[in-house]
Amino acid sequence: MLRNTNAKPKVWVEFFNRDMKLVRSEEMDLKYKRKQRDFENVLYLGGKLYLLSSFNNTAKKRNYLFKQELSTKSLVPGKTLDMVCETEARNKEVEGTFAYSISKDSSKLLIYNELPYEKKDPERFGFRVFDQNFQLAWEKNIVLPYNDDKFTVEEYRVDNEGNVFLLGVLYEDDAKWRRRGSPTYKYIVLAYMDNGTAFEEYRIDLADKFITDLTFRIGNDGKLVFSGFYSERGTYSVKGTYFFHLDPKSRAVQDRKATEFDFNFLTAFMSDRNKQKALEAVEKNDTRKAPELYDYSLDELILRSDGGAVLVAEQYFVEQENYRNSPYGLYPYYSPFYDPFYYNRYGQTQTDYYYHYNDIIVVNISPTGEIEWSARIPKRQETRNDGGYYSSYAMATTRDGFFFLFNDDSRNFGRDDGKLYTYTGGNNSVVALAQVNIKGEVSVAPLTSNRDAGVTVRPKMCKQIGKREMAVLGERGRGYRFGSLKFE
Repeated sequence: MLRNTNAKPKVWVEFFNRDMKLVRSEEMDLKYKRKQRDFENVLYLGGKLYLLSSFNNTAKKRNYLFKQELSTKSLVPGKTLDMVCETEARNKEVEGTFAYSISKDSSKLLIYNELPYEKKDPERFGFRVFDQNFQLAWEKNIVLPYNDDKFTVEEYRVDNEGNVFLLGVLYEDDAKWRRRGSPTYKYIVLAYMDNGTAFEEYRIDLADKFITDLTFRIGNDGKLVFSGFYSERGTYSVKGTYFFHLDPKSRAVQDRKATEFDFNFLTAFMSDRNKQKALEAVEKNDTRKAPELYDYSLDELILRSDGGAVLVAEQYFVEQENYRNSPYGLYPYYSPFYDPFYYNRYGQTQTDYYYHYNDIIVVNISPTGEIEWSARIPKRQETRNDGGYYSSYAMATTRDGFFFLFNDDSRNFGRDDGKLYTYTGGNNSVVALAQVNIKGEVSVAPLTSNRDAGVTVRPKMCKQIGKREMAVLGERGRGYRFGSLKFE
């Protein structure tokens, strides 16, 4: 964990036992030639724990990545500071930073970093793949086949054989954003295989439909499993799911399927009046007014053992509100537009940001791409100017379903009027637990009051640590508390 001081951030590595009691805490010494290294990560690879740190040499415009083995008992780092790699870094805020991906069987580690490039030229990246003993398997600096203003990398993964796959979006015109109308972009998969000596490219589209979100995972058989959402209306709404398998060796695409959500699922929380309008639009085949879901962000793609998958998404959006000092007092005067006259006369315009994290949807997809069931967990969270610090959810996967932990308003429990109150923090907040079983049935119940617990749970920092157990972190001010949640 990082702790801020008046000088530079300090780093501690801490060990908690199964009862979530603090057993050991060690501050990491990050000095390098009388200067401070930056903390990068702590990785568990090949049964060993490693501390990763970096040092930016501004004079040489280079960034160095180091590793130290950490004792799993004492948490003390070894005295040997091994340089893993170095890279160009003209601007350490933009270039030279490192990212990491571990293969499904934990036998391969990809260390990935952006290299300097000129504006509108193709982006450049450095790939280094290591085995489970942290020995270099292969490395390569690559240049993407498309200019920066046409292509955006969205995610990357390494498989058990050390092959690297990038998923990105290729824009076909000068508008590097998504809009209504005909799809003007395609998803692209770039594959670097056989120790970086072989390159393949795969293009993914859905005819005249928008692929609004897409992600992939690597299956046990080495095939890539893709799934996401599509729309017939635009790029900010969802009408159904898109699913297929891709064999990177044969280039064969299998089980490609676009499946529309059930009408009742799309309109579950509509008023009777709006539901009737949606039904009329469907009957008239009016795609502009037909029901779709809005502002859902795809968070998880969980592979089933039979080749199917489960998608998890959350409705997320940010609202911006501008205001300036009122000419009639100190109270803010809200305005949807910028007025230079008032700006100059009454002071600077200020902005509030409202972070919305709402319903969670879970979609179970068969190996051939059909939707077996879809579930919706009702949730409303709205906070201001905090980045959604205590919002969103944590998830755990078990043999008999899924569990979701999130902060909620206590007034949403013990009533049957159908009204859903919004979590905004404060004294009414409780920790809620939702369960979605293997049939897609949803149940939600309160666990505890945040006020009684003395801290507020941070769902984004909670992690599943066992088959039926989750580590839970709560904070209040400078204090924090760990707990363990077991699912029976």
